[in-house]
Amino acid sequence: MKLQMTLTAAAILGLVVLIQHPAWCSESENKETGVAEQVQETMDKAEDAAEVAKQKVSGLIRDAEAFFARGELEDLKRVVEIYEEVLEDDPDNFEFNWKCARACRYYGDLAQKRQVDGWKDICAEYGKKGMKYAARARELQPDKPNGYYYYGLCVGTYSDGVGLITALKEGLKNKTQENLKKAYEIDKDFENGGPIVALGRFWQVVPWPYNDKDRALELYREFQETGYFKTAHGVAAHVYMAEILMDKWGSEPKEEARDLLKEAISLTENPYWENKARQMIGEL
Repeated sequence: MKLQMTLTAAAILGLVVLIQHPAWCSESENKETGVAEQVQETMDKAEDAAEVAKQKVSGLIRDAEAFFARGELEDLKRVVEIYEEVLEDDPDNFEFNWKCARACRYYGDLAQKRQVDGWKDICAEYGKKGMKYAARARELQPDKPNGYYYYGLCVGTYSDGVGLITALKEGLKNKTQENLKKAYEIDKDFENGGPIVALGRFWQVVPWPYNDKDRALELYREFQETGYFKTAHGVAAHVYMAEILMDKWGSEPKEEARDLLKEAISLTENPYWENKARQMIGEL
């Protein structure tokens, strides 16, 4: 904008000179034309460079989406790297921040489920990273659930790495609860009903004296009434519900747990959840 104003001022000055001093217009005109051409050339180069940079970022984001969709361990790590790269030049981009947090969560969670070497260190490192990016997303768009939701999940990943007691000592219990509750209040259907299940899981696994399995089961029952429950997105909730029901007295809850686990197996092609459900059925 300043450059455009400068060029406009120069054009007006040139017109005044032309009217008042026609005798030395020619020489003055040539100099002004040369300067204007140089300025225009600089502007054109800047625009070209900006377009190249924009195309590069667009290409990186397409790669990130493709890697995330593939979902293998190294793919997810690469997604984090890509978003960290583009965030260096665009740190206030809401989408880049929350998607980086999401990738951190998925990477740590998959490392834990597959029990890869050093998975605890991975969970601690990427859980903490994810919390940072989720917190930034939350600051940028406080009226959207993305930052709150992935902050809560990334605390879970971090806790898997450092242990629940350490996480509690760091004051993360209240932060997790508050963020998941906020995501639930803003949009409980976000990420296929994720806030409902995540809040239920929080109450299920948080240590005594905060643990509240009745509240957890109530939230899972709420999720059971959604359209997500009997899809691949509802497999984890099936297993979490079954864990609670298996500990209840009497045959009826255990039968319901068995039915839930059988349904979970029918809904998933994920080896982790299938094996876990079969193992739990064997314990009934």
